[in-house]
Amino acid sequence: MVADLSINSDNMKIHQKEKMISQLRLFMLDEDPSIQHNAVLALGRLVEHSEELARIVVKKDILHQLIWSIPSQPHHYKKATVFVLHAVAKHSPELSQAVVDSGGLDILVSCLGAVDPEVKEAAAWALAYIAQQNTMLSQAVVDAGAASLLLSLHTNDLDREEVNTGTIALLKQMIRSPDVKLKRQVLFTLIQISKHSVELAEMVIAAYIFPDIMICLQDPDEYVKKDVITLMWEVVKHSAQLSQVIVNCDGLVEVVDYLDKSRGSMRLPGIMMLGYVASHSENLAMAVILSKGLQQLAICLSEEDEDHIKEATVWSIGQIGHHTPEHANAVATAGLLPKLLQFYTGASSLEDLRLKSKKALKNILRKCTHLPSLEPLLSNAPSNILNHVLGQFSKVMHHDSEACQEFVMSGGLSKIQEMDAEPGSAQRKLINSIKSCIQEASANPSGKCRILKKFHRQPLCDVPLQVCSSI
Repeated sequence: MVADLSINSDNMKIHQKEKMISQLRLFMLDEDPSIQHNAVLALGRLVEHSEELARIVVKKDILHQLIWSIPSQPHHYKKATVFVLHAVAKHSPELSQAVVDSGGLDILVSCLGAVDPEVKEAAAWALAYIAQQNTMLSQAVVDAGAASLLLSLHTNDLDREEVNTGTIALLKQMIRSPDVKLKRQVLFTLIQISKHSVELAEMVIAAYIFPDIMICLQDPDEYVKKDVITLMWEVVKHSAQLSQVIVNCDGLVEVVDYLDKSRGSMRLPGIMMLGYVASHSENLAMAVILSKGLQQLAICLSEEDEDHIKEATVWSIGQIGHHTPEHANAVATAGLLPKLLQFYTGASSLEDLRLKSKKALKNILRKCTHLPSLEPLLSNAPSNILNHVLGQFSKVMHHDSEACQEFVMSGGLSKIQEMDAEPGSAQRKLINSIKSCIQEASANPSGKCRILKKFHRQPLCDVPLQVCSSI
C-alpha cells in the first residue's frame, strides 16, 4: 500500500517519518522476497519525493544495508535498490557523496554489466545524477571507470577506434594487476568491445589475451570470475571459429567447473556460453557433452528457481540436442525430456519458459532414437508432443525387431492401445504403424507370434498372430 501511494507526491504528508523508514527497513529483512522487494520499492519512491526522507535513510545507515544485499538478489530487486541510490543522490551533492562513501559507485558500475537491461539503465541514471552534482563527484564517477564503460555500451565505431589505438594491448597488461577493482573494469571493457561484432571479438582473440584471462578464474573475487565467463560468452556467440578457439583454451572445462561452484544468477553467463558453443556445429555440441556440460546443465535445471535461469538452461539444452540422434540421445538419457515436458505443460511456467521448452522438446524429439527415454512421455504428453514421440517409435521399430519386443515387454504397447485417437487422425495412423511394426517383427513361417512374453526368461508367445492379445 505504501509503495502504491508513494507514486503520487500528493500523498507524501507522512507523520512520524523516522518510524516509517525504520519499519520499511525491518520489512527489507523479511524472509518473504516479495515483501523485501515491495519495501525497497516503497523506500525508493518515498525518498525520490523528499530530501528529508533521503537524509533519514543516510542517517540510519540503510544505504550500506542495500548495497551489501545487491549481489545476491534477483534482477527486479537490484533494479529497485539501484533506484533508491538514484533517488537519494539526485537531491544534493552531500547526499550523492553519501552514496559514494557507502560504496555505491562500485556496485553501480558492476550493475552496468548486468544481463537485465533495466538494471543497466537504472545504474546509468544513478551514475548520471551523481556525476552532475559537482566536479569532484564527476571525477569520482570517471575514476570508477563508469564514463568509458557507458560510452562503450552504445556504438561499434567508438569500440573500433579504441581497439585501433592499442587499447587491448594495454588491457592485456592491466589484467595481470592484483587490484580486484581494476580487473573488473578491464574485463568489463573487454566484454563491451567483444559483444558488438565478429571483427572486434577476433581482435580480442588475436591479442592472445585469453591465457592471462583464464588465470583470472583462480581469483577469489566472484565478480572477476563471472566477468571472465561473460567475456567467453560474448566471444563464442559470434562464430564456430571463435568458439573453437575458446574450446582449445580449455574454456569448456573451466565453464563447467565454474557452474559447479556457482549458484543463482552467477551461473547465467556460463549457461549461455555452453548454449552458444553448442549451437554452431555438431562437433562443438559434442565437445560440450564430453566436457560434462550437459550434465552440469541438468544440475542447474534441478537446482535453480529463477525463471530466467531456467529459460537460459532450457535453450542451451535445446542447442545441444537438436543436431543428430547421438546428441538427442545424450539429452534423453540424462533424463531431461520429462523435465522439459513439465516446464512446457506446467501451469506455473511463464510464457517464455513454456515456448523455449516446447521448441527444445520438439527439436530433440525429432532426432531422438533412444526409445526407453521416450516411453515415459507416452503417458502425459499433449497430442502435439505425443505425435513426435509416436513418430520416433514408428521410425525406429520399423527397422529394429528387438525394439519391438522391448516395447511390448515394457508395457508400451498397452499404453498406445489405451489412447483415444480419432480414426483417420495423424495420431491413429502412427499408432497403427507401430502395431504393424510389431506384427512384422513377430511374424514367422508358422504363423505364430514370436514376441517374448512380458516377464523375462519366460518362453516365447506361441499364439496365432490373429488372436494374440499382446498384438
